[in-house]
Amino acid sequence: MKNLFDLTGKTALITGAAGLLGPKHAEAIMEQNGNVIISDRDYERAQATSARLNHKYDCMRALPTYMDVTDKESIDEVIQSHQRIDILINNAAKDPKVKKGAGLTPESRFEVMTEEYWKEGIDAIINGTFLCSQAVANKMLTHGGGVILNISSDLGVIAPDQRLYRQEGLAEDQQNVKPITYSAAKWAVIGMTKYLATYYASRGIRVNALSPSGVYNDHPEAFNKKLSSIIPMGRMSHIDEYKGAIMFMCSDASSYMTGENIIIDGGKTVW
Repeated sequence: MKNLFDLTGKTALITGAAGLLGPKHAEAIMEQNGNVIISDRDYERAQATSARLNHKYDCMRALPTYMDVTDKESIDEVIQSHQRIDILINNAAKDPKVKKGAGLTPESRFEVMTEEYWKEGIDAIINGTFLCSQAVANKMLTHGGGVILNISSDLGVIAPDQRLYRQEGLAEDQQNVKPITYSAAKWAVIGMTKYLATYYASRGIRVNALSPSGVYNDHPEAFNKKLSSIIPMGRMSHIDEYKGAIMFMCSDASSYMTGENIIIDGGKTVW
């Protein structure tokens, strides 16, 4: 019986692949015998990520490369250096995080947000998804099609609960908020997914989106508790809990699915 998840001989280009979830997306592809191009603006991190993956799976199927998803020339250079690309995972993003001792800043508030902040916030997600999808789709069409998987977010489906970011004792205009840039950009990614799915459906390219929720990532414990309290399953996600969806959405196991957005959030968007 055919293994519907098998990716032997397939090559996946992953953007922002040296970050938090990018290496796990790569693991999902490699565990199904696929090859991965680990692209990132930080080439040293891309090299280190590729080395860890190749060591873990005792192979040489992870290849590091520098790529800036907001620079068309950078994208074209990477694509032209590969004979074929079967899978594109648009993962690159600018996402301000709540971290211990740092995190969001009042500059993220809508009242005072600058045009520069707005443009920078949406550039990697919206423009990066557009530029990479356009370039890779053109490549895919030359060898019969492929898969584009856009990484969105639960905050592309619902608005962020700003109560999660509030701090006692601060005036309203000094309270941290999740910026509009992230939500607007992730909503746009879902819209692009649906548009491109119908645009390319008859030409062998499937386009879907995956919307993860909050992932444990060195957040302050108080934030973890707040976020967990509004999730029906009572916790945030672990870093490897999206790998199964990646395997499914990038393989023939989902051969009749296009234009969909799979939300994996512990039930958060159901409430």
